[in-house]
Amino acid sequence: MTGHSQDGAAAGHGHSHGDGHGRGHSHGDGHGRGQSHGDSHGHGRTMPWGRRHVALAVVMGALAVATIVGLVWLWPKAGELPAKTPFLAPNAERAPGVVTKIEPERTEGQVVFRLDDTGQEVRLYTVGEVPLEDFGLGDHIQTLRFPDAGSATGEIYVFSDFYRASPMLLLAVLFVLVVVAVARLKGVAAVVGLVGALGLVWFFVLPALTAGRPPLAVALTGASAVMFIVVYLAHGVSVKSTTALLGTFLGTAVVAALAWWAVPATHLIPMTDESLVQLSYAVPAADLKGVLLCGMVLAGVGVLNDVTITQASAVWELRAAAPQAPRRTVFSHAMRIGRDHIASTVYTIAFAYIGGALGLLLVASTMDHTIARLLTVEDVASELVPILVASIGLVLAIPLTTAIGAWLAGGAQRANPESQ
Repeated sequence: MTGHSQDGAAAGHGHSHGDGHGRGHSHGDGHGRGQSHGDSHGHGRTMPWGRRHVALAVVMGALAVATIVGLVWLWPKAGELPAKTPFLAPNAERAPGVVTKIEPERTEGQVVFRLDDTGQEVRLYTVGEVPLEDFGLGDHIQTLRFPDAGSATGEIYVFSDFYRASPMLLLAVLFVLVVVAVARLKGVAAVVGLVGALGLVWFFVLPALTAGRPPLAVALTGASAVMFIVVYLAHGVSVKSTTALLGTFLGTAVVAALAWWAVPATHLIPMTDESLVQLSYAVPAADLKGVLLCGMVLAGVGVLNDVTITQASAVWELRAAAPQAPRRTVFSHAMRIGRDHIASTVYTIAFAYIGGALGLLLVASTMDHTIARLLTVEDVASELVPILVASIGLVLAIPLTTAIGAWLAGGAQRANPESQ
């Protein structure tokens, strides 16, 4: 450190200049009073733009370019997608209405409903597998109208589904209001990011898989684009959010590699999934095992982003609270938080599966399977393998993100004795 001082009759004046990394200078008035300024301002939140940050910018720039190139290369072109198949049978048409009467004593036509288009009251020819007690007066239902010369009206009505758009819309609006009320502007950004991510899945990932693009490339490109949208919209563009994004990329790479190995190694059979069976008929060129692989990668993105953002925030807060702590100490303390997050997330994933597959597990529990045998049955294994793959990627993403964050958040800052 270099400095000079001048003494006068009434006061003294001195300067000290840092070397550009401690980045501080102090002004004294000769009476012990001083003022300290610096690029880091003593709290560790902002740091000089150094080689580490340049390296981070280069890496993220390369990933962004690779994502854009992947989108352009994999995006289906006009004429590559199969024609849309009609949802309704050729001689059927939709006929929504409202239930006005239920007559359980009848052997058929037990539900009477009023048609929305004509106001006429007609009976349902069949309610399919829906129990009669699930119908209530005033329920809005969807039915299909078929011509039938043998019926009294020349038409028959078959139950299709319940109308549930209004309650679902109410839940969606409530979700948005709660998120925005609690998270404010970040909540708005998160909702916008979610809409953008879902749009990317609908307009890119699904058409690309339908067009027969390489599933692993589609999965990685789609996941990368989703992460850029979600992270930067919800958390802004900063070194901290970019650290979390890079940690998510690394975790996603782990998930993709494990999924690429696990799908053939565990002999998962897509044809046991009814929706994939339908896909095989609708799109013969689709790679069904590739669809499973792509699903595993996309399933891991949301959970990975959750833990990496948490770890990056933990590192920056620890650095702000202890600007003089070495990187090793910051990493060690942040990993304590990460270990707690790992434990809670593993439980979350496990019970999310149990809740979604409770019916299947109940049926399995009535059979004479051992638990070990049950876990390897196709229906259970097809859900368990993605959970294990995503969990491994999640666990490894935490120390990777923490290490990157501790490196980028800066080393120990020496105190300036002249400013104390």
